[in-house]
Amino acid sequence: MKILINVFLIFLIIIPTYTKAELKGQNSGLKLPRFVSTKSDESNLRIGANINYPILLTYILENFPLEITNEYQQWREVKDINGNQGWMHKSLFQGDRYGIIKNNHSEPTQIFNKPKGDVIWKIGNRNIVKINKCFNLWCFISYNKFSGWINKKNIWGVYEEEEFNMPFYQFFINLYWEVIK
Repeated sequence: MKILINVFLIFLIIIPTYTKAELKGQNSGLKLPRFVSTKSDESNLRIGANINYPILLTYILENFPLEITNEYQQWREVKDINGNQGWMHKSLFQGDRYGIIKNNHSEPTQIFNKPKGDVIWKIGNRNIVKINKCFNLWCFISYNKFSGWINKKNIWGVYEEEEFNMPFYQFFINLYWEVIK
């Protein structure tokens, strides 16, 4: 009986550890899923993980964001904003982050001078923007010569809890923004 209790206690300790573990790609060692973008203006999405598989569709836009969901050798299984899914060679991706403006209404999405700040410009649905950095609920984006802050819920290409490219002193910047409201 003591052995059974000890085994049960070990499971109670181990199971939460595995559920919080980040899934890593078996070939790259990078987090799965993750967002990337196309490197060129012609990238083929294939049915399988080999050049001999038929082409499902061709992305004709450079910087088109995709979500990598799986890996097999040099191939990455990806999904796009429309739910199209297939395989692409890893050489077709770049690390720069791009996103697609998405909202559930017909009005353009508002871009702010700071999180919860003043609207400085607007952008239409389905435009591709560069994501420079993200924290909490906000991302700093650029489009042509414009830049500003967008609420994460209005962009496809970043996860809800994802934060990246934020300086270690971001806490003080946020505090400053709150004080000058």
